[in-house]
Amino acid sequence: MSDKREIDDVVIKKAEIDYVDDLESNDKLDNEFVPPDAKEMRKLLWKLDLRIVPWLGVLYLCSFLDRVNIGNAKLAGIQQDLHVSDDAYNWALSIFFIGYIIFEIPSNLMLKKIGPNKWIPLVMIAWGVTMCAMAAMTNTAGLLASRFFLGITEAGLFPGAIYYLSLWFTRQEQASRVAIFFSCATVAGAFGGVLAYGIMQLGGKGLTGWQWIFIIESLPTILLSAATYFILPDLPHRAKFINERERAIVLHRLTVDAGPSTETHFSWKQFYAAFTDWKVYMHSLIYICGSTPLYSLSLFLPSIIKGMGYTDLAAQAMSAPPYAIACFFTVVIALHADKKRERGLHIAAPAFVGMIGYLLLVVLKDRGPVAMYIAAIITTTGVFSHIPAMLSWFTNNIGGHTKRGVASAFIISIGNVGGAIGGQVYRADDAPYYPRGHSICLGLMCGAWVFSLLFKFLLNRENKRRANLTSEQHAKESSGEELCDLHPDFRYIS
Repeated sequence: MSDKREIDDVVIKKAEIDYVDDLESNDKLDNEFVPPDAKEMRKLLWKLDLRIVPWLGVLYLCSFLDRVNIGNAKLAGIQQDLHVSDDAYNWALSIFFIGYIIFEIPSNLMLKKIGPNKWIPLVMIAWGVTMCAMAAMTNTAGLLASRFFLGITEAGLFPGAIYYLSLWFTRQEQASRVAIFFSCATVAGAFGGVLAYGIMQLGGKGLTGWQWIFIIESLPTILLSAATYFILPDLPHRAKFINERERAIVLHRLTVDAGPSTETHFSWKQFYAAFTDWKVYMHSLIYICGSTPLYSLSLFLPSIIKGMGYTDLAAQAMSAPPYAIACFFTVVIALHADKKRERGLHIAAPAFVGMIGYLLLVVLKDRGPVAMYIAAIITTTGVFSHIPAMLSWFTNNIGGHTKRGVASAFIISIGNVGGAIGGQVYRADDAPYYPRGHSICLGLMCGAWVFSLLFKFLLNRENKRRANLTSEQHAKESSGEELCDLHPDFRYIS
């Protein structure tokens, strides 16, 4: 096995060297480029990390907080005040993702065209104003319409951020950055519960508790949108916070990391290729299996904890520890995934933990609230901690800027169908223990576990096939333009 890996590494390295030499011969790379030493590289990565990753994390915290705070609003009495039926409430959760799905691909194309430092502030203002306006809702129709438009306006951030990170960091570096970015979702879950607990105390002071939740939690988004224009860098070739030497290093290392897949221009051929590649649909299948439990748990965790026998206020506060623990494991697992340059097992193992958690939630419903609460912590840890490796997996394995941008948005769109489904998983007639909802999520996590292992096997088999091509086969498969990751010298991360 080690000999085979060494052979593959030699083949990959040779392909990268040959391709760089070819680019240099065509004046596509600077012949005078001097590779950075370890100290210079660490300094540059630290500069990129400090400027890009924490800010994206803060923005995603605002986004995730604004999309799931309806779960906190439920405990604050929004259903009773607006006379929303249980079925209508579930549809209010799901309709968000319909608008979200429709606008993800157009949004990624806009991000590429006008730049993230302009596009993302625009979508932030839009969703912040929409969230604030939700405090004025008076009936079920208003709730449904508001959630739909909130989905449309939020569609620009998450898929755009995943795509954006892939344009700054190499494939081996992305999982840990995505983890730090995505872990803010778990922080939002923890922070949101505690924040809602405090905001609910304002109920009756001019507005109801749920109205205060929507208004107060929308303000950071609106305020940060202006700062984002100045803080979030543009794409690497236009970014102003790095000097020319640093820009050359960033672009050169991304070119080498991409191997033969260095297409950076917009291309309709790449656009259509994103919809004809079977691997895009395999990534989508794994993502929807993982995202459905993720969104259903995010939307209903306060209600699940309340069903264990706690009061509304206690359930808000007690939703924080599961998220905090999940945040820690999310980052640790992603760091290990980058260190090992591996994805499949780092999805399968947490998914298995999530399976165990859901199983415990089903079988321990008569064993008291402490046992159920521990099971909820295990479940939340497994459900959240497999996501960063999954999100970085498809950006690692899709070449070409247009194809990657479109495919990333498409995969996340399919995954967000899981959000629409997730709004229907936990039904009122299944309360307070929700055995049917937990069983559905258990089956989906089992799917994520099985499909990630299967996909890992298929990618390894394809890498092996490409490594063993004859010269004639290699010449035939490498002919053509804009092959992206279909080029025989490209190697998939499994």
